[in-house]
Amino acid sequence: MKTKLKDNKIYRAIIIPICLILSFCGQFIPPINGLSSEAIGVILILVSSLILWLTIGIDWPSLLCLFALGFINSIGFNTVISSSFGNTTFAFLLFTFICTYALSKTTLLKRVALFFTNLKISRKNGYLFIFSFLFSVLLVGLFTSPSVLFIVMLPILNEILEILNISKKDKIAKVMMLGLGFSVSISSGMTPIAHVFPLLAMNAANIEVSAFNYMGMAIPTGLILFLLMFFVLILFIRPDVKNIDFNKVGTLKSELGKLNKKDITILIISLLVLILWIIPSLFEYIYQLVYEYFNYLTMVMPPLLGAILLSIIHIDNEPLIKLDDAFKNGVPWGSLIMCAATLALGAALQNEDIGLITFLKVNLGEYLINLSPYLLLFIFILWAIIQTNLSSNMVTATLVAGVASTILLSSSTSLNYEATICIIGILSSFAFATPPSMPHIALVASSESATSKDVLLYGSITALISVILALFIAYPLGTLIF
Repeated sequence: MKTKLKDNKIYRAIIIPICLILSFCGQFIPPINGLSSEAIGVILILVSSLILWLTIGIDWPSLLCLFALGFINSIGFNTVISSSFGNTTFAFLLFTFICTYALSKTTLLKRVALFFTNLKISRKNGYLFIFSFLFSVLLVGLFTSPSVLFIVMLPILNEILEILNISKKDKIAKVMMLGLGFSVSISSGMTPIAHVFPLLAMNAANIEVSAFNYMGMAIPTGLILFLLMFFVLILFIRPDVKNIDFNKVGTLKSELGKLNKKDITILIISLLVLILWIIPSLFEYIYQLVYEYFNYLTMVMPPLLGAILLSIIHIDNEPLIKLDDAFKNGVPWGSLIMCAATLALGAALQNEDIGLITFLKVNLGEYLINLSPYLLLFIFILWAIIQTNLSSNMVTATLVAGVASTILLSSSTSLNYEATICIIGILSSFAFATPPSMPHIALVASSESATSKDVLLYGSITALISVILALFIAYPLGTLIF
């Protein structure tokens, strides 16, 4: 059995010391062509962190990133901690993961999937049945983290295939498996709710965009991409759906029974959290006092309130959720710690005392003035979609958005700043083509229904379509919203 590269002792003995040196030696290098020593230090911390994230892991390299940033004189440890673990985005994600974990422990997600697959129109036509199942995944994915969503939906898919007597190597199984993985990725870019990638892009660029405005761009783009993805899978794979009785899936629905008090209460709390997220944007142009009040409460309040209600409300002498269980099993701590590191790194890259923005403005300003705005946008879009399909989504969101914001702030380009950053956040989630891009894509590629070649082929086509939609759908919508 081959040893993974990150577990190879010789490789680790070489790469880790090099990255340690890069993390701490930068600020001792003399200024280069107007680039300060501290700016060099931050850049080398970024480079070393990227190397470790992509080759070793995301847990302790993220802590090393925070530790190294604390030694930059213009930043210090107090600033590092406040801009990472003390950032509202970190708290927002923490409490949102707790709320979505409670939702995943109910039968609600399964009910949504079975509701769509048991519609009369779905049972009459095989293609509509497949579409209904994938659309239910997309819908649930708007408010659920991608890993949780895939883990919940995969057993449902397997049950459906078993009941319909469909082999996992059949073309129908291939379409549904690929569609499941791709739909999860698409949904994770359509809202900032329970999705870390759009939020990381916004924080790397130091902007605040309401969930409502972001979704105004992302949901239409995601829906069109979903439809085109579905047609690509159907047209290229051509599954035979003629001799299958899709009415058999109704047996799964009958096994669920009635909703219990616990499920209903968790659903009400989840809807409350969602409403509180959306209220500020709805009242922005209607009633300013309501908008200002809810905007003052920030995006952290709704999931924090949700976590409190889930903890204190008891059904049958049991809390809706036990916080110790939620913190242990419902929070992806590796991802959250990396999020903290990227938040601090993004703040450091834009720190005025570091001077990186000023350096780029002086050295790149004249070049960027002469560069077509749409060409610059295309460069950012292509970079984001290629990197997110080859490596970490969080690294993509932070790196591309951080560099893009620095370049845009240092130039007089007419490119819409907020729209560009939001597009990077959307595309950072659109990972389809390779196993390293997202954990659930790796599971799809290693399943009995699809191979790495299938993922690469159809994922690359979907990624190419997303580039076109980002240019001609998402950005024009963004310019209307921002």
